[in-house]
Amino acid sequence: MTTEIKRLIRVRVEKGATFKRDGYGKKKQLSDSWRKPRGQHNKQREQKKAKGALPKPGFGSPIAVRGMHPSGFFEVLISSVKELEGIDPKTHAIRIGATVGERTRIGLQEKALAEGFKVLNARVVKSGIKPEKAQKPEKVVEKKQNEEKKPAKSKAMAVSVKKDTKQAEKTKAETAEGDKKKAPEKEKKSAKPKPATSEKAPEKPKAEAPVKSTKKTVKTTESEVPAKTKPKPKTAAKPAAKKKTESGVKKNE
Repeated sequence: MTTEIKRLIRVRVEKGATFKRDGYGKKKQLSDSWRKPRGQHNKQREQKKAKGALPKPGFGSPIAVRGMHPSGFFEVLISSVKELEGIDPKTHAIRIGATVGERTRIGLQEKALAEGFKVLNARVVKSGIKPEKAQKPEKVVEKKQNEEKKPAKSKAMAVSVKKDTKQAEKTKAETAEGDKKKAPEKEKKSAKPKPATSEKAPEKPKAEAPVKSTKKTVKTTESEVPAKTKPKPKTAAKPAAKKKTESGVKKNE
């Protein structure tokens, strides 16, 4: 598409007027699609102001791009392979008819694309090959990339493992050195001279058993018992005092 055709298409878009039928806003059943007014007293037919413009030659698009598709090609409707003959792919674009079946559409679309035509209503062609099988090579490539990336991660892990092992070895060495330092101290404490067996501490004398007295035990008399241990003699109960009456005479006399 040349620059002149692009400019003319732009002019057509800017210049293009929209003509609406009379009375489309008064009744719901009327659409805004153009209809020529034919009424005897119709204001739009009489070209009254504010009633809408009538189509005139001045509103037309440039002749070079009249009827041209916005893509820059003249549109041609096709429904069979024979109709492709005598059409120039440089100036014409193809639109496949809606009544064409899927089987014929596949063959027609493939041939049109092979000849270099632009198909305006192209569809995705369903072929016998499954999409999963066609996508397998991409998956293989992705797997290879993942395998190449994995060693980098493993290297980082190996480095971290080595660092951990080195730290563990250092800690073990430090603990071993600390144990060695503590061990001599214990030996020094235990290195005190032990007393010889001959110089053992004198054993404590065993408690001597009580000597049995040959004399017969003599019963202690009451005179020998101390005064504290002697039981106190019980005192005789005092006779109850006889109550006196108010008159002073004793009762029960």
